[in-house]
Amino acid sequence: MTVVRSLNAIQKKQERLGLVNIFRPIRAIRIYAARITFVEVISALTRKARGGQINSSAEIKAVGRFRRAFHGKFRSVEISVSLTKHAAQLARKHFLRAYDAVQLAAALEIHRERNSLNLSPLIFVCADDKLNDAAKAEGLAVENPNNYP
Repeated sequence: MTVVRSLNAIQKKQERLGLVNIFRPIRAIRIYAARITFVEVISALTRKARGGQINSSAEIKAVGRFRRAFHGKFRSVEISVSLTKHAAQLARKHFLRAYDAVQLAAALEIHRERNSLNLSPLIFVCADDKLNDAAKAEGLAVENPNNYP
């Protein structure tokens, strides 16, 4: 199962699986994402539009599709007090940026829950090598979508 750090990671993971539409994950894959991912993706799309990398109509369409997908198909990990405390510990231990530490703490929370229920292992999908190294050090299986051109 999957915790996703970015829209790019979702897209590359689905492309690797032969899927085209990044907003329609296949049913066999559960996509978990920290609630903050919603803000991160909307921000990234808006910055791309303002920077001229995509036009405004593409941005509006992508934001709408992502909103629907995130709220309808993703399983959100809420940002609790205990999760933020764990994220702070991870930030210090692995020298992570704040949101990266939150994403890793969320992944580890889901990983522990899945293990306790004897479910298949979680796969952390992320295109950031430093964050992937921290995830591996914490015992997570990692997939980097950049490894699949």
